[in-house]
Amino acid sequence: MFSITTKNQLQELSRNLWWSWHPEALSLFMRLNRDAFTASGNNPLVALKLAKRDVLNDVQLQADVDTVYRQFKDYMESPGGQEATPKTAYFCMEYGLHESLPLYSGGLGILAGDHTKAASDVGLPLTAVGLFLRDGYFRQYFDDKGGQHDDYPAIDSTQHPVELATDKDGKQITVTVHFEHREIHLRAWKVEVGKTILYLLDTDFSANPFDIRFLTRRLYQGDRSTRIQQEIILGIGGIRFLKALGESFDVYHMNEGHCAFLTFELMRERMSQGESRQEAESHVRESCVFTTHTPVIAGHDRFEAGLFNYAMRHYRESFGISEYDFLAYGRVNPDDANEEFTMTVLGLKLSRKANGVSKLHGVVARHQWNHLFPHLAPEDVPISHITNGIHIPTWASPTSRSFLDVHLGTWEKDRERQTTWDRIDQVSDRAIWEYRNRLRAGLISFVNDHIRTQTMQQDARLDREALTIGFARRFATYKRAPLLFSDLDRITKLFKQTDRPIQVIYAGKAHPHDDGGKAFIQQIYELSHLPDFNGRLIFLENYNMEIGRKLISGCDVWLNNPRRPMEASGTSGQKVAVHGGLNLSILDGWWPEGFDGTNGWSIGDDSSHEYEDPAIQDPRDAELLYEKLENEVIPLFYQRSASGRPDQWIQMVRSAMKGLTYQFSAHRMIKDYIRQVYTK
Repeated sequence: MFSITTKNQLQELSRNLWWSWHPEALSLFMRLNRDAFTASGNNPLVALKLAKRDVLNDVQLQADVDTVYRQFKDYMESPGGQEATPKTAYFCMEYGLHESLPLYSGGLGILAGDHTKAASDVGLPLTAVGLFLRDGYFRQYFDDKGGQHDDYPAIDSTQHPVELATDKDGKQITVTVHFEHREIHLRAWKVEVGKTILYLLDTDFSANPFDIRFLTRRLYQGDRSTRIQQEIILGIGGIRFLKALGESFDVYHMNEGHCAFLTFELMRERMSQGESRQEAESHVRESCVFTTHTPVIAGHDRFEAGLFNYAMRHYRESFGISEYDFLAYGRVNPDDANEEFTMTVLGLKLSRKANGVSKLHGVVARHQWNHLFPHLAPEDVPISHITNGIHIPTWASPTSRSFLDVHLGTWEKDRERQTTWDRIDQVSDRAIWEYRNRLRAGLISFVNDHIRTQTMQQDARLDREALTIGFARRFATYKRAPLLFSDLDRITKLFKQTDRPIQVIYAGKAHPHDDGGKAFIQQIYELSHLPDFNGRLIFLENYNMEIGRKLISGCDVWLNNPRRPMEASGTSGQKVAVHGGLNLSILDGWWPEGFDGTNGWSIGDDSSHEYEDPAIQDPRDAELLYEKLENEVIPLFYQRSASGRPDQWIQMVRSAMKGLTYQFSAHRMIKDYIRQVYTK
């Protein structure tokens, strides 16, 4: 007999994204209606609404729901273990929480999603703010020549765990901001991410005229006028919304420059209470912190002075300062009338602490912004670093969780202790190799199923025993996705070695306006149809978090070959360690901190990539990549002992799992932020 209690428990579970890092919860919803769950992008709410009655009546399901629900309530009621943690407001343009809620484009959003989950895990009182991007980033599909196209299926708020934010009387909360003198009305959708609350600001409702309603729908789309309006909404509107909620915070974290206008609104509030501009500046600086993710000076968000003055005219007038003084907050040289207003400069000038997202990126950022602090040596520029980490429970596959449960015991509860991961030393070579083989086989089954749904037509003849190399990320040109195929004769020889077969799986999206990135995808598509590569060179369509999870779990080698030092951190490679995958990477981003010679491979060394001309750097790096594959990676994988296992490879797997997993976890990262950035 169907239990009302069971349905109520399922409804409560479906409304909190706690399920996104608890596979035991997701499996409950899959059981309700597997077809609906899969078709909706693994959406628990849809599966619950379309639940099959015979499944709901199953006694075992009801018992399993009770068990998972108790886990959820225990989690929500646990204190988290942090003492005297500062109340934090966290602002970011995008959030990668789960594939069913596509509010992200790439690494920045995935990092923000993992940050909010880790904050919940450790008990940090964090409230996050973003935009309700109804059209998300985009759905990727292809024509018959491999040309990328984009589609924007809108998010239906009734089918997702979001609800309109209201006051204590149940009335919808709205605030306003201005673009020039034009009023923009904002509301927000509340998302529960464990104990963390995320508010997504939205202009798409009847209070706004038609053109304004579309402002918050798409991520990184439109012209510069659209972009500055989105950033006014995120920064200024976000602060006003939190104030309308009656919330106050100890620290405001700007995750990248898109949200840096929040400093202006905090200043305006202080000045409206009678403080001088200098006093307001001082108070704001003491409460704000800033994280930069952009290692290329041209990549920082900028607005031409005329557009900035036009967009912010009403706001500047309410601020009561001149155009010169207002522009000065975003200029390195306020006297340069041609200098654009840079959001990173604003963030750096009005924060008490700033950081990059890896040790190397910290060095790059200090040199990059040395001209903002001309009286200081580069090493003294006040930009530190906190290396990004990944939320292990989100990214560990169900197979991985089972393996860790058996061999590491209470790994999830004790994941911050190195002794937990040292237990890998007690796991037999046989168990580790069987683990890798299960994960690789699972990936190949997924690929075989996925390519049947693609518009990009490909054959798949993947070998469950072959060395499997993965590359999945945004197809920005600096990441050099086709570098592996720079010398067709050389890579063809590697593919032709029948006694040491290799196979390569790609996934990724190019920005709709990035013709270079699109050309890279098309190049890989064309190569995949050549006889020497056909069936063993695969491109997976419509890269999302689900595809990412499958690839990072099943690939033996994770390939990363950006132009150094253009990768600020990168987190995809951090996700392979818990699955026993190995990194083959340029020493860029996080990898110089992780690589120790026993846990993967570097493509060259620190001195191998110091070129400014891609015409020199790219062929040199390709040569280094081929040498590493030919002389080390492929031979080691196929060097088998009498047991039939690659013993030396397994030792590298053991070293990676033991040494990298916690070091590059979001759990470690959030504690670093609390101790080094959030706490004064």
